[in-house]
Amino acid sequence: MRAKLSTMFQSLQVRNYRLFTSGQLIKLIGVWMMFIAQDWLVLELSDDSATALGVVTALQFTPVLLLTLLSGRLADRYDKRLLLFVANAFWTVLALGMSLLVITGVVQLWHVFVFAALLGVANAVETPVRQAFVSELVGMPLLPNALSLSAATFNTARIIGPALAGVAIAVFDVGPVFVITALSSLAPLVNVVRMRPAELHREALPPIEERASARVVDGLRYVARRPDLLLPMALMSVIGMTLFNFQLTLAALAKTVFNTGAASFGLFTTALAVGSLAGALASSGRRSRPSVWVVLGSAVTCAAFGTLVGLAQSYWLVVALLVPAGFAMIYFAQASNQRVQLGVDPAFRGRVMALWVLVFLGTNPVGAPVIGWVAETYGAGASIWIGGLISLTTAGLALIWQLRRSGARVRLRFVPTPRFYVTEV
Repeated sequence: MRAKLSTMFQSLQVRNYRLFTSGQLIKLIGVWMMFIAQDWLVLELSDDSATALGVVTALQFTPVLLLTLLSGRLADRYDKRLLLFVANAFWTVLALGMSLLVITGVVQLWHVFVFAALLGVANAVETPVRQAFVSELVGMPLLPNALSLSAATFNTARIIGPALAGVAIAVFDVGPVFVITALSSLAPLVNVVRMRPAELHREALPPIEERASARVVDGLRYVARRPDLLLPMALMSVIGMTLFNFQLTLAALAKTVFNTGAASFGLFTTALAVGSLAGALASSGRRSRPSVWVVLGSAVTCAAFGTLVGLAQSYWLVVALLVPAGFAMIYFAQASNQRVQLGVDPAFRGRVMALWVLVFLGTNPVGAPVIGWVAETYGAGASIWIGGLISLTTAGLALIWQLRRSGARVRLRFVPTPRFYVTEV
């Protein structure tokens, strides 16, 4: 048991990665508290408008759509550690400004819209750089484990943050939550400075002269020639746009369908995060590139549970279903991420991961307003199960395409329990 735990957390033995992870955990707890507070603030300022929530989500992710590919180019040309410091410093300044507006009571809905858009700019720079930086922290042998632990860190924060936010909003209102977010964002700044550059794994990178000529279009052409990278990205673009909108849909579900408060909304998010954390830890033992069948199977499972969450009529049934839904979502996301990262040339990693972030987060500006409109017109539950069915159809079509392309076939064996097999021909 001890050996298994040691293997599961092996990347934490690397000092630079340990600093990176601890800083991210502190910051992300504050970020998730802010997301809950921001959504609740929007509902208060807009008379419970799901459409307004959709607009905020769209504004938050539009910069990702517009700027991420350029950020990937920056990641392949310049020092990722320095870029992370600048992006996190910008985030800290924004969080401090927003907390002042909320605490002083002068905040208006358009302030939240502007704040969300500017945070999106910080995310558009920071996220692809952070994704590409992990390989420099631990090296390729530990990369699958480090990616899974990074996902576990994210989902640990998603468990703790909403739970704390629900209590803090009920006791203190939303203002102090934004202050906590601003203070927590200092942690990654301090830890990035404390890292040892000499211990970074940069030996696989091309010379600085070659990196200086890195172009966005070259990264796009590289991915276009790689069907093994295109398939997980295509799946993520659709599922991310139609189903990975729980920040929006769960807030509307809690407030408009079940008529509950901020604490109950936090419970929804916490249940989803508990499952997501389990899915991330389940992925941490992987030491090689996941197969396409792992990606496709987890995509089908993720879409199926997402559909069930939207169809559930009971509050506690939703809570129960969000746990396996969260597990399947993060297992699919991690399998896809690892398949992309472990299959890409180091010279293109920044640009390819920027494209990954674009399909993972950049589709939100397209999907969020539509999802918000569906939630307001037909109900929050419908916005979830419709997205689930679209995702399920997409995953099914991708599975059929891969089976035909590879010449494989699916077999079911009932000895002693039903099992799913994909056999290469």
